[in-house]
Amino acid sequence: MNKLIPHLWFDKEADEASKFYMSLFEDSKLIDKSILNDTPSGTVDMITIELAGQKFMLLSAGPYFKFTPAISFLIACNTATEVEMLWEKLIEKGEALMELGAYPFSEKYGWVADQYGLSWQIMYMGDIEIKQKITPTLMFVGDQCGNTEEAIHFYTSVFQDSKIGEILRYGEDASPDKSGTILHVGFTLENLDFAAMDSAYEHKFTFNEAISFVVNCESQEEIDYYWDKLSAVPEAEECGWLKDKYGVSWQIVPTAMNEMMQNKDPKKLQQVTEAFLKMKKFNLAELFKAYEA
Repeated sequence: MNKLIPHLWFDKEADEASKFYMSLFEDSKLIDKSILNDTPSGTVDMITIELAGQKFMLLSAGPYFKFTPAISFLIACNTATEVEMLWEKLIEKGEALMELGAYPFSEKYGWVADQYGLSWQIMYMGDIEIKQKITPTLMFVGDQCGNTEEAIHFYTSVFQDSKIGEILRYGEDASPDKSGTILHVGFTLENLDFAAMDSAYEHKFTFNEAISFVVNCESQEEIDYYWDKLSAVPEAEECGWLKDKYGVSWQIVPTAMNEMMQNKDPKKLQQVTEAFLKMKKFNLAELFKAYEA
């Protein structure tokens, strides 16, 4: 099982969006869909899919959070034709954040918010080998601008199988960005590649719960470890969710719970749902007790 999985929060469009995203990429499929009833958000769709062989989780749970470009997904393309094809599909009912065109870093690139508001960077990679098709990309803005370097060192200290790649920094003539802050960096956590950057421009957005990262844990000891390391905003702790000191949201989830939620017995689903809705940090023993009652 993937240790880290990007998680996308929708109002009510998760099912529709999952089908749209799977249509964009080869090697994509539906893994699981569960429906939870009687939650604070009413009836909730929980969907797990693969896009280009990578896992994503989608949730329909009400209009509480909206996607922002603070976290986007970079799509690495082998050809300029592929960039154009993806752009055409994603821009429909969407909005261009950086117009499709030639840039110093790529001869064919565009940044788009799709019809659901989710941000994608589509880039022709030229001769660069593509090891991961879709890369979560974090942009540190506002009060967090300038914290990229500290953040990536923190994340790589928390997670195993982690490393930091080449760091590109802003120069003296990059105003309003401060010289020496990070223009771009790639880093790896639990074998999942990420990218990050600082941006000192005035943005009307930052990180929020619309995009989080699920951390799958095998034991209560693991749950406790990640919770203690990552949680920095006590008021954000709820149902396995937390926020770190940079505002990025994580979900610390036992792998056993994923198996419980895939059980199609409505009574067992309801018992587990009622149990976890009362928790902040998940208690694995209590979840098993509810499941087996």
